Amino acid sequence: MTFELKVPKVGESITEVEIGDWLKAEGDAVDQDETLVMIDSAKTTLELPAPVSGTLTKILKKTGDTANIGEVIAHLEEGSVNGAKESAPAEKEASSVQEKDEKSATEKPAAAASESAPQTVMPAAQRILAQNNVGAGDVAGTGPGGRVSKADALQAVESAAAPTSETRDDEEVVHMSMLRRQIAKRLLEAQQNAALLTTFNEIDMSAVIALRKEHQDVFLKHHNIKLGFMSFFVKAAIDALKHYPAVNAEIQGDNIIYKNHYDIGVAIGTGKGLVVPVIRNAQRLSFAEVEQSIADFATRIKANKLNPDELSGGTFSITNGGIFGSLLSTPIVNPPQSGILGMHSIQERPVAVNGEVVIRPMMYVAVTYDHRVVDGREAVSFLVRIKECIENPARMLIEA
Repeated sequence: MTFELKVPKVGESITEVEIGDWLKAEGDAVDQDETLVMIDSAKTTLELPAPVSGTLTKILKKTGDTANIGEVIAHLEEGSVNGAKESAPAEKEASSVQEKDEKSATEKPAAAASESAPQTVMPAAQRILAQNNVGAGDVAGTGPGGRVSKADALQAVESAAAPTSETRDDEEVVHMSMLRRQIAKRLLEAQQNAALLTTFNEIDMSAVIALRKEHQDVFLKHHNIKLGFMSFFVKAAIDALKHYPAVNAEIQGDNIIYKNHYDIGVAIGTGKGLVVPVIRNAQRLSFAEVEQSIADFATRIKANKLNPDELSGGTFSITNGGIFGSLLSTPIVNPPQSGILGMHSIQERPVAVNGEVVIRPMMYVAVTYDHRVVDGREAVSFLVRIKECIENPARMLIEA
């Protein structure tokens, strides 16, 4: 029985995806739930598994092609099929045919090729050209009948990669993933379509560090996860958003929508770009539940198991450049949100406390806001409130 492998729904607003790397080739035997191909969307990268065990008989969309949601990208034959290869990929068979053709070609005069029928491309050569974005029409065929052989393709790729007077041999051209293109688009839109300003402050992290040190062992034993800094900042942000609701609002047309729920996006870096999964109704969660949510996101992002819907609908975001060593930065708002909090590295610095200079673990923080919704006074006060909550965590409990 033939099964159609279709592009699954990957989010409410996504209608098109880009085909990533195929992990199986035509003719390969596959097991049910075994990953066949990677799917890149504007929000994340997903693994597409085999619906049944059988043989991948036809690939309709190659790596780099775009496909619509629901479109058929491959055919899968259920069960054992004659000609299925358990371990060798399809190109191995093509290569075998290729080698025979090339061997035969060496026994013929070179002139015969020039007098042959119109040029075609052998399977192995076609794959090499496609992988390196080299057009077959630009390659002279020296194989049997004037066909483009594997050797011709390799020579063409090598020539295309050779440096010219306009290029250097220490440069590399890499196709942007759909996720990276979407990130670029949204960041540009954020700067063009909003009146973004940033205000800064600094926070003495002594109280939170002491609190973590005092309760870390019990917390870890009870919840099976470490108590991190992010849960404190999520809780502090929620407290501040309650006091200054404009920072949690968004513009829709000529209206301002004030949100009475707190869906906090937490930026997580990946090899392909920054993604911001959303902790829904974070105001209802404990410190442990916040930490567990973040850890779960990070694990599933690495495994390409994150649901694209988990990346949309946030009301406010937090990013922590400090884990990469950033001392100070201006984060960019994630539209249509109106604010984002930036955390940074903790450094011991001399500060004045009660008329004396002491060494304290300090962190610079920043909040970027859309000035169309949030006034400067509100933004500054919002960040001061976060500072007060982190420097005196008990305030979050008694809402003072």
